[in-house]
Amino acid sequence: MPRILHTADWQIGKPYRWISDPQKQARLQRERVEVVSRIGDVARNESVDAVLVAGDLFDSSTVPASEVLEVMELIGALPCPVLVIPGNHDHGGAGGIWRREDLLRRMRERAPNLELLTQPEPTSRAGLTLLPCPLLRRHDNVGPMRWIEQLNWQNLDSEAPRVLLAHGSVQGFGSGVDVNALNLEQLPPGEVDYIALGDWHGLMQVQSNAWYSGTPEPDRFPSGPEDQRSQVILADLMRGDDPRVQTITTGRVAWHRITMQLQGLPDLERLNQELDACIGSRAGRDLLRLELNGRLGLDAHRRLQAMVDELSEQLLHLRLRGELRRHPIDGELDHCLNRSDGPLLSSIAAGLKQELEGDGDPLIEQALIELHQLCVDSPCA
Repeated sequence: MPRILHTADWQIGKPYRWISDPQKQARLQRERVEVVSRIGDVARNESVDAVLVAGDLFDSSTVPASEVLEVMELIGALPCPVLVIPGNHDHGGAGGIWRREDLLRRMRERAPNLELLTQPEPTSRAGLTLLPCPLLRRHDNVGPMRWIEQLNWQNLDSEAPRVLLAHGSVQGFGSGVDVNALNLEQLPPGEVDYIALGDWHGLMQVQSNAWYSGTPEPDRFPSGPEDQRSQVILADLMRGDDPRVQTITTGRVAWHRITMQLQGLPDLERLNQELDACIGSRAGRDLLRLELNGRLGLDAHRRLQAMVDELSEQLLHLRLRGELRRHPIDGELDHCLNRSDGPLLSSIAAGLKQELEGDGDPLIEQALIELHQLCVDSPCA
């Protein structure tokens, strides 16, 4: 019973250009390299016969040579064959990264266990019959599985488990654009024992024997609780039977999404508790998409801003979204409106408050917040 580790979409060399801090950007890039060692640990601990990478091992054709060198060394340390097909980011055609001489040389020198499968034909490796469907260009309008229509199944080993390895979108899945389409329905029933898919970055079971493994290190915020990333798939295979599948976590950086409606200080406390539950005291290991809606008083907003400033230092990245109104609650502007030492200040505060009642202009809100803070810092004599 051969045992495989199915993974995909490493996308080593991903630039993360939207991260403004260069040190934090480098940290995320670093994790995409270091996860290869963690995959190796799983392969070693679970005694796998082969690691199958279903495309997009690299993010582009311009990955720095130093990074290629390190990745090849890490792959070379894996205790089993590493069988790879090109995906859309690292396609096998002209101009693709797998045509780079420096990569090919280092692959031969440092990763002799790595085999790039660029020929769409049955291949016997590690007790398996592999049916690779490589992408030889970034966009394949015909579909990388087309060659299987001509396959004579009677010529295949009748005892070795059969694994189809492909990168693309299954029918009815993805953007709807008819490129890199995978038509699994064309496969004769019972002829393929496991279908190892890449391209979708979340864990997904397509049918009883077909899986997207998702990324071993996540690269985007989850769309919901079912959007699982940070794993590889361990599968025990037997000819003519469904695979025995389990997932193993490999990711180290956590990506969170919190959406909350705020109406006052109790909601801020609830937000603080949720942040503590998902991030706690960790520093430099989390990214957060925080969507806040509703309305807060000026003092509550000041406390929220202090929380946000602290989070920005703690996190690798904080992305703020939502429409949160800032509006004074009863009595909150009294020390601005009733100043014996500053009638002009009181007049400005009254004017801003009146404008805010009829307009949700963020500039008016911000002006009133800053005026409120000025009054707090400079009480009446």
